[in-house]
Amino acid sequence: MPELPDVEGFRRVLQSCAKGRVIQRVDVRDAGVLHGVSARRLRHALEGRRFTEPERHGKWLLAHTGEGPTLMLHFGMTGQLVCGRPADAAEAHDRVLFTVSGDRQLRYRDQRKLQGLWLADDDCAVARLLVRLGPDAMAVDLKEFEAVLSSRRGRVKTVLTDQSVLAGLGNLLADEILWHARLRPTGRASDLTGAERRRLYTHMRRTLRSAVAAGCVPRRDSWLTGHRDDLFPTCPRCGDLLCRSRMAGRTTVWCPQCQPDGL
Repeated sequence: MPELPDVEGFRRVLQSCAKGRVIQRVDVRDAGVLHGVSARRLRHALEGRRFTEPERHGKWLLAHTGEGPTLMLHFGMTGQLVCGRPADAAEAHDRVLFTVSGDRQLRYRDQRKLQGLWLADDDCAVARLLVRLGPDAMAVDLKEFEAVLSSRRGRVKTVLTDQSVLAGLGNLLADEILWHARLRPTGRASDLTGAERRRLYTHMRRTLRSAVAAGCVPRRDSWLTGHRDDLFPTCPRCGDLLCRSRMAGRTTVWCPQCQPDGL
């Protein structure tokens, strides 16, 4: 599932492939990924405009067009944004194609179609679509981070992946951050000490910076993510067998030795 680092990578794809270029054609191959806008209106609103500097908030990508509307993309579990050329054959899961000047083409590709594309006519419409989101996990400062965690009684992993608390963290990132911070995912967020909240924030920032540089949550041998899918997964730090459980419907992985049940 695309998380903050993946979407930041898609933002860079949009920036390098289409920023400053005229949208010459919008080809909707599957209107099932459009939300609140028809294929005809999407074409009429975007064709002839230029993509400007894109933004990201959490797992959302905002493709601005200057004084025009903003195309808002969410990638669900299987979405991607790829850059190609109009002459390239379309793949089976290419849902919407944006041909831009300079013989380039942006493609919204998604197998499962759990999210998709929205069109926001102005800043107010953008704000309405993002109103339920908390601060971006890359942008939140320590004071705000401590405040939102100390006010939540849920399990710390559940709080971290709640998009209304922090925008951008998903299952893999939350497990990775908690492993680096040596905190068990099942502890209550409100029970964290001040030192633990600060440690968690520090490791969230470090993990995000590293993952953003990689464009994904990397499966490194030195990271939990590099071992979580092994048949008999072991901790890359201490060698202990990793534990697995279900939390909020998602597989949660942690090390019982490095992440003791002290909360």
